[in-house]
Amino acid sequence: MRAIFFDWLVEVHSKFKPLPQTHYLTAHIVDRFLSLRSVSRIELQLVGIASKDEEMWALEVNDFVCLSDKAYNREHILLMEKRILGKLGWTLTLPTPYHFLMRFIKAAMLCQEKENIGIPLSRVGATAL
Repeated sequence: MRAIFFDWLVEVHSKFKPLPQTHYLTAHIVDRFLSLRSVSRIELQLVGIASKDEEMWALEVNDFVCLSDKAYNREHILLMEKRILGKLGWTLTLPTPYHFLMRFIKAAMLCQEKENIGIPLSRVGATAL
């Protein structure tokens, strides 16, 4: 179930091109929330949608309603956001594999080509079990 969700998340990210670190942070928030609360298969996509963070120009809630093929309405999404924030104690940000990778690339003075290879590989690692 988790793998299917992350496949969907990759599709969404490839369509909207968010910041690279958004994928890692979403994965972290979803995993932390799921470790504290069980959700049904139907709610899993809602948890992912409600886990949006990091973006300077985030999509509107109504955009997420469309992304879910209207499986959830505005109120569903906002309620799940509230549940996630409450369960996680409003602690959302932390260093992700992306942050460590970027520090390593700078410290090792690697070229852009190596960075372009490393980011997708670390993204797979962040969502694989």
